Amino acid sequence: MIRRLISIFILIPLAIVLIALAVANRGSAPLHFDVFNPQNPALTVNAPMFIWLFAAAAIGIIAGGVGAWIAQGKHRKRERRYRKEADSLRFEVEDTKRKAGTDTEAGKSLVLSR
Repeated sequence: MIRRLISIFILIPLAIVLIALAVANRGSAPLHFDVFNPQNPALTVNAPMFIWLFAAAAIGIIAGGVGAWIAQGKHRKRERRYRKEADSLRFEVEDTKRKAGTDTEAGKSLVLSR
C-alpha cells in the first residue's frame, strides 16, 4: 500500500516534470571534449539538451547507488558471517539431539535437512 502511494504521489509528478523538461529543452546543445580547442568538430557531440540532462541525472543515480552499495559492504559481510554461524549452530543442535535420541515434538521444529 505504501509503495502504491509513493508511486502515485512522487513518481507520477516526477514523470510529468521530466516530460515537460524534455519538451522545453529540445534545442541542440554541443558537448565539447577538447577543452583547449572547443571548435574542433571531431571532439564535439551535438544532441538535444534534455539528453544531456537525463544523462547527467542517470550518471548521478548510478554513482549514488554504487557509493551506497560500497558503503554497505561491511554490513553485508557481517550478515553473511552471522548467517553462516547461525546455520552452523542449528546443525550442531540437530546433531546433538540426534545423538542423544531426545527428538521431541517441540524440538522437531529445529531439525533441518541438509
